[in-house]
Amino acid sequence: MKLPFLLAAVALVGAPALSAPITRHASAHVKAPPKTPAKVTDESESDRAKRFFFKPSEVRAGGTVTVGGQPIAYDSVAGTLVVHAKEWEDTDTAEADADFASDKDKGKSGPKPEASMFYTAYFKQGVPAAARPITFLFNGGPGSSSIWIHMGAFGPVRVVTADARHNSPAPYSTVNNDQSLLDASDLVFIDAPGTGFSRIAGKDKDKAFYGVDQDIHAFTDFITQFLTKYDRWNSPKYLFGESYGTMRAAGLSLALQQADVDLNGVMLLSDILNWDFMPDDPQLNPGIDTPYVVALPTYAATAWYFDKSPSRPADLNAYLAQVEQFATGDYSAALLKGNDLPEAERQRIARQLSAYTGLSVAYLLKSNLRIEYGAFQKELMAERGLTTGTLDTRFLGDTLDPLSKVATYDPQSAALGAAYVAAWQSYARDRLNYRPDIQFKSGIPIYSKWDYKHQPPGADKPLIMLPNVLPDLAEAMKTNPTLKVMVNGGYFDVSTPYFEGKEELRHLPVPPSLLGNIEYHYYQSGHMVYVHQPTLAELHANVADFIRRTSGAR
Repeated sequence: MKLPFLLAAVALVGAPALSAPITRHASAHVKAPPKTPAKVTDESESDRAKRFFFKPSEVRAGGTVTVGGQPIAYDSVAGTLVVHAKEWEDTDTAEADADFASDKDKGKSGPKPEASMFYTAYFKQGVPAAARPITFLFNGGPGSSSIWIHMGAFGPVRVVTADARHNSPAPYSTVNNDQSLLDASDLVFIDAPGTGFSRIAGKDKDKAFYGVDQDIHAFTDFITQFLTKYDRWNSPKYLFGESYGTMRAAGLSLALQQADVDLNGVMLLSDILNWDFMPDDPQLNPGIDTPYVVALPTYAATAWYFDKSPSRPADLNAYLAQVEQFATGDYSAALLKGNDLPEAERQRIARQLSAYTGLSVAYLLKSNLRIEYGAFQKELMAERGLTTGTLDTRFLGDTLDPLSKVATYDPQSAALGAAYVAAWQSYARDRLNYRPDIQFKSGIPIYSKWDYKHQPPGADKPLIMLPNVLPDLAEAMKTNPTLKVMVNGGYFDVSTPYFEGKEELRHLPVPPSLLGNIEYHYYQSGHMVYVHQPTLAELHANVADFIRRTSGAR
């Protein structure tokens, strides 16, 4: 996953439009830490920030969003909750306060790590909170804030961007989001530690929060605190994770259950639960061919979209079903044979691959029938000097280096990121009335230093292997057989191919009686399916229906 957001995302659609009016309610501002004179204390700038930002905070506002022609009045809360690493005890709070009052212990062990996690919550007005569904939403990365799903999919305001091309420059427009999920559920968008307005501090802070299990623990702490603070323990509860956020959501399904929180449902968008299926650099792991198999249908969908298939069928879904059968049948069998694959069979597989992908037989033979991550994006439109998107292959951009072996950037990320960030910066300050004296970080570069070790149920320690949270989700479903799982994906997503999600859940170790708890929905869009307005409407309809069916909400 060489993408800065992987699995976090960045996206959008449309022409400029006037912002929809939003009614404001009573509000308050977040105060910046006061300037402490040097003569009074030599407290460092980081200590001073910790003193003020590492406290629970809350800024209230509100507004109205119209969904399906019906106005929905809501209260909004932008704030922070403080969470701690696993070793933290309740009594450590008093010790931490003592550390600020006295320097005598400083420099010995240092304060224990903690995270101030930022969130934006929306509560529908006029309905009993106890029976109202509540959904916790987050992007991935690892290292991404939640602005993408917030400002692009389900928040009350949506940023307007161009579809499948680079967005026009500022000023950017926001509109009433008629696909907001507030019609079905209260919403809580969460920024992971260190991202957005969230911050981490303390000794070994990176080690304490930047890892698979550390991240799951922080979100478990946050969600249980939130349920207590807002009296939502008896509400129907949901998780919605995108990209790496799906790994977090699957892990959380079990971690929350172990914290006495039974979820009604887990919703996954562009999922990656078993990293052995990831398309990133599989050529460096010879003998593991599943990444090539699960990526093939996405390559075929892209060739179909750009009319690169020799005979382009009208029905994409039926066509992809055919490609999936080839991928798990003849293609998988051929790859499994490795160097023992007979030449005649190699030639036959190359011809069929060429028909599906639009790449030449000569190229496929040279690549040993294996299409490296980034190579398809670079090769498909090479004669025009163009690179397709990775998050969404419908996007095209000029190739940066015509002589490179693989694509060196993602045209979709380049096309849409600035619009999202600019829209959020204005929205947070002008409508949420949240104006902290700290920088907003849409994403942070922690992918390469993330701790990928994971301790699945049944293991006595974190495993030295690529992370796989299928055992976590399976155990959560077995011990809570009412838990429902919704899988969503885009046909034009190379970073987490839609067929990867299908294959992962086909290998979920649950009994046949629980397979009916899983449902699948796929869309003619990319990683962030919501950047394409028709598929945003489909996604909203499917998610709202899922929540209503599994919560008893009306």
